[in-house]
Amino acid sequence: MFTGIVQGMAEIVAIEEKSNFRTHTLKLPQDLTENLALGASVANNGVCLTVTYTEGDLVRFDLMQETLKLTNLGHLQVGDYVNIERAMQMGAEIGGHILSGHVYCTAKVAEIIPSPNNLQLWLQLPDNALMKYVLTKGFIAIDGISLTIGEVQDDRFCVNLIPETIARTVIGQRTVGDLVNIEFDPQTQAIVDTVERYLAQR
Repeated sequence: MFTGIVQGMAEIVAIEEKSNFRTHTLKLPQDLTENLALGASVANNGVCLTVTYTEGDLVRFDLMQETLKLTNLGHLQVGDYVNIERAMQMGAEIGGHILSGHVYCTAKVAEIIPSPNNLQLWLQLPDNALMKYVLTKGFIAIDGISLTIGEVQDDRFCVNLIPETIARTVIGQRTVGDLVNIEFDPQTQAIVDTVERYLAQR
């Protein structure tokens, strides 16, 4: 489980391509490698991945076909950076909201509106039917960042980014047309799905 509070960014230093399979080697910030063991869960752009190899600050992750299909990780190249969050520990402060690291889909950056002290991103989901999980002032995770939804308009929504988020994550590097990973707030998703099932049975 994760909290959506990104702890740092890591550079992809090597990629090994196989049939419907990919291996990423990342250079993690030194403070994020402490006690990092094989089999540990680490969120890469919000995607829960398993550590398969470590050597110093180099950490390797395997990406299977489903991950490559549903997320933006398959589009990345050597030299790109990803948001990193280690798995949460019991008793630790939860500054964002509880996340599973199971990305539901990608959204396209539709518009970027800068202002002196923040950045507003407008995002468009691939299927308008998914907008039922997007509620004004609700939670959403974008590339593993816990954010509050600012406004909803038809088939798109916006989030507002403060300078700290822009500086600490890859989201400040996004341009119009880029794909970002989306994990809906699981509580919102559960409530919406439960209500839909109840109404369908009436």
